[in-house]
Amino acid sequence: MVNSKIKYWTVGQIDATGIRGPHEKELEDISKSKSIVFKNVDLNILKNIIEENLGGKIENIGFNEDWTITLEMFPEVNIHMAYSYFGDEFGDGIEAEFKFYFSGNRVIWVPGEDSATYIDIVIDMIERLLKNEEPFEKDYTQKTELMEKVLNQRNIPFKYLKEEDKNDLAKFIGGTIWKTFDGWRIKREIFPEIFIELFWSAQRGLDIAFLGDKLRIISSYHAEFIGIFLINHILRYITIKNEDKDLPDICYIMFSRLFTKDKNWNHRRR
Repeated sequence: MVNSKIKYWTVGQIDATGIRGPHEKELEDISKSKSIVFKNVDLNILKNIIEENLGGKIENIGFNEDWTITLEMFPEVNIHMAYSYFGDEFGDGIEAEFKFYFSGNRVIWVPGEDSATYIDIVIDMIERLLKNEEPFEKDYTQKTELMEKVLNQRNIPFKYLKEEDKNDLAKFIGGTIWKTFDGWRIKREIFPEIFIELFWSAQRGLDIAFLGDKLRIISSYHAEFIGIFLINHILRYITIKNEDKDLPDICYIMFSRLFTKDKNWNHRRR
């Protein structure tokens, strides 16, 4: 039975397009391509991977699923990957499926684009860990062209952070923040023993680093995406804290369509 005290959302509700959106299709494709991987999985092994390498848990959230992987993307932004195995009981060729749900007081702040990509990354990690395979990309010090573009695009809003934001922002992202001589240092453990550090100053702009004893279980390409999600979430904090200011356009496109509709903002696509 579904826990009535928790509000579960679908990506379609968060996207609020009124039609079947691209992120619904993306998650359906993930289910079709990856659900069979978990057909005969040893739940004890899976539980160990989820807890020790992703910091999540295996549970049942009441959608008649066999089990659900629950992860905290950010505080009050939870991802639920509910797995069901049918065999051939329906005769439609679908033996198993994932259904994806989202919960938390700030889960509708995050657009489907970020959460769907996050799910894709997580399932890739789990599959490789189950198969004892190494990630292909492991160049954690070399920034891609995309990363360089993101750091440049999202640099200016950081100037709106104030000394009094330090503790609130730390709670918002689930990380640690230091005020430096001319800017900020922000650190978050994205998975157990895998960290992202952001550095910002008015003179040098925004920079990023990846570190941790378990860093090599995630591909450097995927680590960059999760770094982008962290930067995006910080911009959400900055935007809500400075609604009275004329912020750069990049701030307003960090939110889901549902959230921007509730705020009566003009929704802009990335």
